[in-house]
Amino acid sequence: MRAAFKLLRGFWHVLMGWVTIYFRFPQLTSQQREARVQAWAMQLLRIWGIDLEVRGKPVLAGPALLVSNHISWLDILVIHATRHCRFVSKSELRGWPLLGTLATGAGTLYIERAQRKDAMRMVKDMALSLRNGEVLAVFPEGTTGDGIGMLPFHSNLIQSAIEGDAPIQTLALQFVDTRTHSISMAARFVGDDTLLASIWSTLNAQGLKAVVIFGELQMAQGRNRRAWAHDLHQDVMALKQNCLSAQ
Repeated sequence: MRAAFKLLRGFWHVLMGWVTIYFRFPQLTSQQREARVQAWAMQLLRIWGIDLEVRGKPVLAGPALLVSNHISWLDILVIHATRHCRFVSKSELRGWPLLGTLATGAGTLYIERAQRKDAMRMVKDMALSLRNGEVLAVFPEGTTGDGIGMLPFHSNLIQSAIEGDAPIQTLALQFVDTRTHSISMAARFVGDDTLLASIWSTLNAQGLKAVVIFGELQMAQGRNRRAWAHDLHQDVMALKQNCLSAQ
C-alpha cells in the first residue's frame, strides 16, 4: 500500500509539473524556469522517499558539460535536484506522454541514436549552447549499467566541449541502502529490467539514498575527444570508489 500511495502522489506531482510547463513557463524567465525544475525534482524525490546526498560542489554557472555514469531512469531526476542542466537524450523520449513534455520543458536536447550523422549535428548544437554559457549533461556510457562497474565512455559528444572551449565537470552517481551501507539495486534499470518493474522496485525500497559526488572542472588541455573520454572515465570511476569507501 505504501508503494501504491507513493505512485499516486508521484503521478499527481508529474501532472502538476506538466500543467506548470504549459501554463506558467511562458511567463517565467529562464532562471525562474530552471529553479522550478530543480525544486520540482527535489520534491518528487521526497515524495518517493529517496534521500539525496551531494558531495563536492556543482558548477555555479555555465558554460560547462556535466559527465556522469548512468544507472537508472532516476539519474536525470537526481541530477536535476542538485542543479538544473540540459540533458542530451534519445529522441523517442519527446513522444512519451507527460514525460516528453516534462523533458522538453526542462530543455532536453534530442538526438536520433539510429542516425550516426545526427551525432555530428548534436555536437554542433551542444557547442553553440556551451558558447552561450549553458550547462549541459551527458551519459557517455550511452546506456545504463549495473551500478557496480562502468561501461566504456563514447567520445562523440565530448567533442562539443572541445569545440565550445568549455570545461567538463565529472560526477558520479550511486544508489545506496542506508540500512546496510551498501549498494542498492532497487533503482537499477539494466538488461531485461522493465521500466514499470524498476519503478515499483524503487517505490518499495526502504532506506534508499542517491549519492552524487561532483569532481573538479577540467579543460581539454590539448587532449582529443578519445583521450579526454578515457581520462573522464577514470575520473568518474575514482569518484564512485570514494562514494563506496565512505559508506
